[in-house]
Amino acid sequence: MATTLADAGSRLRAPARLPSFRLLWLGQSLSLLGDGFSYIAFAWITLGLTGSTLALGYVLAFQAVPRALLTLVGGSLSDKWSSRTLMKFSSWARAALMAAVGLAGTGGALTFWMLCCAAAAFGAVDAFFQPARASILPSVVDKELLAPANALLTVAAKVAAVLGPAVGGMVVAFSDASIAFLVDAVCFAVCGLCVAGIRPLARPAAPEQEQEPGAPQAEGERPAPAPAAGDSLAARMRAGLRYALEDPRIRTILVVDAAVTFCQSGPFTVGFATLAKVDLHGGSTTLGLLNGALAGGAMLGTLVGGSLSSRPRVGLLIAALAGWLAVGTAALALVGNTGAALATVLAMGFGMGFQGVFGLSWIQRNIPGSVLSRVIAVDMVIGYAVAPLSLIACGALAGSGTGPMFALSAVILAVTALGILGSRTVREMR
Repeated sequence: MATTLADAGSRLRAPARLPSFRLLWLGQSLSLLGDGFSYIAFAWITLGLTGSTLALGYVLAFQAVPRALLTLVGGSLSDKWSSRTLMKFSSWARAALMAAVGLAGTGGALTFWMLCCAAAAFGAVDAFFQPARASILPSVVDKELLAPANALLTVAAKVAAVLGPAVGGMVVAFSDASIAFLVDAVCFAVCGLCVAGIRPLARPAAPEQEQEPGAPQAEGERPAPAPAAGDSLAARMRAGLRYALEDPRIRTILVVDAAVTFCQSGPFTVGFATLAKVDLHGGSTTLGLLNGALAGGAMLGTLVGGSLSSRPRVGLLIAALAGWLAVGTAALALVGNTGAALATVLAMGFGMGFQGVFGLSWIQRNIPGSVLSRVIAVDMVIGYAVAPLSLIACGALAGSGTGPMFALSAVILAVTALGILGSRTVREMR
């Protein structure tokens, strides 16, 4: 047992021995920490200026809409210019934006419409960072280390997602929202410096076609779409979308991600709040415990998945996750006490974290680097579209209690799992 644990720990530590991975890990963590800062800073300074929650909704919408609309553009440019370049300049652009807002705030010159413009610019620039962040890893570590590397990055992302708003709130409480913007700017600036220091692994060029530096070696997969003469941005976006939709395995991942997002966004926000208050007769503490159990389970599942040396059949693992979440959401419709609800949510989080390591690693390992960011961008855009639909649907269903909402989620996930098992091509994915 001691030997097994030592081997697992050694496998998880292996990517951290690489200087470029350490820079990527630190840069991503600072960027996500900055995202949490920016959310608190935008929210607090908007409420301070206007005193209106409607105005806050406008500011957050101004940030979310450009991010959703430009993610495919960001993915296409990342494949063309390299993920590292796009991450570097996106980080520095966000640093400049946050510094400008912070300085305007400290000088008393900040207005509501300036905040809206800054939020829109931030969302637009962030759309170029996110696909690049998810696709740069194959150029930093060998494919054998993708799973543990993804595990370390995912755990850091979850910790940053918690610390960012918490530390941002403390900065606002003890100083001013404008200072939070300036601290945010420092986070993004240092992130840009970390990314600039990354040195991609040397890869042998393919014998019959030019290969971009750092592109992962596909394992018998179909080649990326060949660029045409005068290849336009729109043509690159269409090629990436076509590449994703023509492969049944990638289509399956997109469908499963859409189903999980739909059954997570609403049920884990509206549903958890209703479950805590109405069904479990608790309060904000119960809601916090539910979210903490989900996050803790996901982090534990991520670490366990990243420590395994074997490579499971990803298709069966995806089907198992959908079925696991179906059972979990069905159980949430029936639980009557807080302990059972927490245990159920913890188990669901574990499954999501465990499968997430192998699912993302499969994408990074099997999709050519010249189209990887575009495929990831398609997945992100689908998530951006599905999430608000889930929130609206769950908001309507929650009026009748959590039972119908969780039952609908369970049915969707069960059907998804059965559909995956019905495809031999998908079942045999490794």
